[in-house]
Amino acid sequence: MGNVYRVMVIDDEESARKLMKAAIDYESLGMEVVGEAASGIEAINVIDEIRPDIAFVDISMPFMDGIEFTEIATSRYPNLIIIIMTAFDQFEYARKCVSLPVFDYMLKPMVRAEVTKVLERAKEKLDASRHNQGQRSNPDKDGENDDYDEEVNSTELIEKYVMENFTDPKLNLTFIAQNFGFSASYLSRKFKADTGKNFAKYLTDLRMKKALRYAELGYKMYRTAGEVGIPDPNYFSRCFKKYTGMSYSDYVLEKSS
Repeated sequence: MGNVYRVMVIDDEESARKLMKAAIDYESLGMEVVGEAASGIEAINVIDEIRPDIAFVDISMPFMDGIEFTEIATSRYPNLIIIIMTAFDQFEYARKCVSLPVFDYMLKPMVRAEVTKVLERAKEKLDASRHNQGQRSNPDKDGENDDYDEEVNSTELIEKYVMENFTDPKLNLTFIAQNFGFSASYLSRKFKADTGKNFAKYLTDLRMKKALRYAELGYKMYRTAGEVGIPDPNYFSRCFKKYTGMSYSDYVLEKSS
């Protein structure tokens, strides 16, 4: 059975995301769309769980544009294939970012045949990369520490670091892993084993607990979102409702009455 590669679509326009998911026969390419995001901020928060091999990234998005996202993502996920999507009037701007490890630049509106060709080339690169990795040792072992006491202590240090820095919107599992000398997949398992908590949920819960305090003070949602490290208010709103079961405005009204 061949490899199935994971594709993510990052675009602030819902219609563009739907079109990218529906217009391409990913199955015939040995791929599947496993997730999407409406901003670079949201993508940074969910990418550790989605773990894509390929990401289509719109260059023009609020709160964190495609170029900034690409800078962060490719520094943390060196094997991630980035395909920048850009309108004609932004194309030269995109081309100037040649220092970034972008696989290709594509003009909007996207043409199905051209997207398919780019994905075929991406698949060839991924196949070659996976073959080469198969010749080496398991990458999940990178950065593992064999001393149990030191490992437990490092988890405590990680928890302390996250509690002190969770308002940084660029913080996620891979950022922490790189700073503490672990691979992201190993740290994910280790953090869950040592604390009983999923890292992404742990980080979001810290942010939401802080958000509740701001909401009780009557802060506007956009201000609270920025204060807790999720400056994209749409993504923040979804996180808040999932955490509390009610919208931010309803929660503020309830606490003020």
